[in-house]
Amino acid sequence: MAKITRITTQKKNKNRYNIYLDRGQGEAYGFSVDEDILIKYRLSKSTELEESTIEALIQKDTIHKVYTQTINYLSYRMRSEKEIRNYLVKKEVDEEHIDEIIRRLYQEKLLDDLEFAKALVRTRINTSTKGPLMLKKELIEKGVDASLADEAVQEFPFDQQVEKAVKLAEKKLKSDRKKSQRQQIQNVQQHLMQKGFNSDIIKESLTQLPEEEEDQEWEAVVFQGEKFLRKYERKSEGYELKQKVKSGLYRKGFSFELIDRFIEEYVVEE
Repeated sequence: MAKITRITTQKKNKNRYNIYLDRGQGEAYGFSVDEDILIKYRLSKSTELEESTIEALIQKDTIHKVYTQTINYLSYRMRSEKEIRNYLVKKEVDEEHIDEIIRRLYQEKLLDDLEFAKALVRTRINTSTKGPLMLKKELIEKGVDASLADEAVQEFPFDQQVEKAVKLAEKKLKSDRKKSQRQQIQNVQQHLMQKGFNSDIIKESLTQLPEEEEDQEWEAVVFQGEKFLRKYERKSEGYELKQKVKSGLYRKGFSFELIDRFIEEYVVEE
């Protein structure tokens, strides 16, 4: 049995208190607790405590201290349960204490994976170029259950997906102006797939892209064709040179009509 002889406020933390005990050998420092623990368990001078009670108070204070730190961690943004667990593991919190803290967070509605997922989707819609499939992948990586991730990406409506996909497609087209229209479209489709948009969104976004002017396609043929000429004309000539240039332009996605026109206008007969 130990008796509390003195309770003092810590100098660096006014919400924590040092408890001094007398176990029959004079006063000595016993343990420290947060103000909430002090009030909840009515700790005061002359209170007598069993050793088992002291151990329980120390454990409860440890949990309370970590819980307060976790609340602070949550104050910056919403977190998934997995993120909270990882945070507590890094702080070397006992597994049983982690479970207790997680339960309390759920009880106080400070932890909700579905709401976390929805909030993340809404944020990503405004701040990233990710489509719903990429967002779902990100949510699952953060520990959100796949079914909850599916529900959360419903926050990204069809029209908004198309709008974002069209903007990405237009930007991609600008960077590919010197390529054939067919190759440009293929690149756009691949780019949008990598960003996490499904085939329905990609098809719809392609219908909303401006039609390419014929002059632009011809300029691309000339640009690519001249590159092939520079590549092959040192080692080839005549029919062989024409075939190599034709083959290269065909692989680039240009029409036979434009390829023949380029050959006729730019490949000089020896």
